[in-house]
Amino acid sequence: MSKELLRAEHITKHYEGVCALQDASFSLDSGEVHALIGENGAGKSTLSKILAGAARADSGTIFVEGHEVKIANPMDAQRLGIAIIFQELDLFPDLTVAENIVIGNATFARHRIVNYKQMDDFCRPFLAQVGVTASPRAVLGTLPIAQQQLVAIARALSQKAKILLMDEPTSSLPFDAVDRLFALIRTLKSQGVSIVFVSHKMREIFSVCDRITVLRDGVTVGTRVTSETTANEIITLMVGREFKNTTASRRTRAISDEVLLSVTGLTTHKIRGISFELRRGEVLGIAGLAGAGRSELGAALFGLDRIKSGTFLIRGQRSSARSPRQAVKSGFGLVPEDRKLQGLMMQMSVLANSTLAVLQRFNSWGFLRRSEEAKAAKSVHNRTRMKAASYDAPVSSLSGGNQQKVLLARWLLVNPEVLFLDDPTRGVDVAAKRDIYEIIDEFVAHGKAVIFVSSELTELLQCCDRIMTMNGGRNMGILEAAQTSQEEIMSFVTGMATVQSEGAHL
Repeated sequence: MSKELLRAEHITKHYEGVCALQDASFSLDSGEVHALIGENGAGKSTLSKILAGAARADSGTIFVEGHEVKIANPMDAQRLGIAIIFQELDLFPDLTVAENIVIGNATFARHRIVNYKQMDDFCRPFLAQVGVTASPRAVLGTLPIAQQQLVAIARALSQKAKILLMDEPTSSLPFDAVDRLFALIRTLKSQGVSIVFVSHKMREIFSVCDRITVLRDGVTVGTRVTSETTANEIITLMVGREFKNTTASRRTRAISDEVLLSVTGLTTHKIRGISFELRRGEVLGIAGLAGAGRSELGAALFGLDRIKSGTFLIRGQRSSARSPRQAVKSGFGLVPEDRKLQGLMMQMSVLANSTLAVLQRFNSWGFLRRSEEAKAAKSVHNRTRMKAASYDAPVSSLSGGNQQKVLLARWLLVNPEVLFLDDPTRGVDVAAKRDIYEIIDEFVAHGKAVIFVSSELTELLQCCDRIMTMNGGRNMGILEAAQTSQEEIMSFVTGMATVQSEGAHL
């Protein structure tokens, strides 16, 4: 019988009058992988932060190995053997791998003079344990995101962590890196490390977790043994009602013969000779491994990256998008991969973020017509089912899913002809995913078109009409979603196959 390692009882937390947790409870056994799930805003990340000392509960009790403890800050958590791997990694990209591991690390013996060899020797065993092959002196920001995440895990292990809190650990990973992370989780479990696994992805949860605890509106609504439950039961607990998965089968659309976007030989410093066509009413998926050039394609079309050669036409008119302003004027919009760093102004209000791109519509002699601005925002927020306590609340106070909906609402107000969505459901729960899929369907039903980047092959097969595969910045071939499979897509994105007929590229 497993020994209980951690227990949190009756945890309550409020943010600016909003109840994030209400009498929530959670327990973790020694050597267990325990999933903590719920819709966006259910309180998962808040509970994780409280356990890791990154936030303080208003009330409640925490026990570690049967003893009541106080966790007022991250150092308290570190001394108790608790570490957290945030969804948005809390690392320093301009420092070396070794510096990221030893900074703030109570287990590393410091001296007045920096001894780089001592740092390297301290870090190497932990880097080897998680499979990082880069030098300890490599600058962290030069590593792929998957390797950076492994460095964060190595840092936690170096702190002698016996409890690892992983908040959406696969949200930034390409699909080829997920299996390697799961193998590491199983290895850590066999070594006695307990893991709290925060995720929205049912397949992942049922693959690696022993138990599942569900939060809804800040309240613990149930814990289930993974082998004794089903995905439908868990989703029903999450949403509070029987969940009818309206996105289980592939979508079918009425696609026009009219070409809305035509791209020919597009080349930048990251993509090479990309050509494709996009028709009105169509959703074109983009599949590729890390570094394949998916995001770089969006950056080029949106005027963020300099185009070396090639052309693209929108509505038959040549676009010379040398800046985002020109791209928007041409009828092109972009929802970037990283909503916090690239899309939203986190300290600005929900309303300001929603109307940022269309403020001129509400301008009268230098003054904003706030009532009209709020009315316009409300109309698109109703379409996205965005939830916020107030339009004046900072967007940082919203859950990740609602932040994404604010960004989508901004582009619904702009109403471009072509919208490039770069992994729009990353870190989003199943109900919010459904809402986003419906937004896409509604958008293309009005004669628009969408380019949809996703790290989930099942999502691409389900939501897209065609799927363009990329490898090394090149278009490896475009596949009909209704006639392909995950295995065939993988053969293209890994460079093992290419489309033979030239017509398949159009």
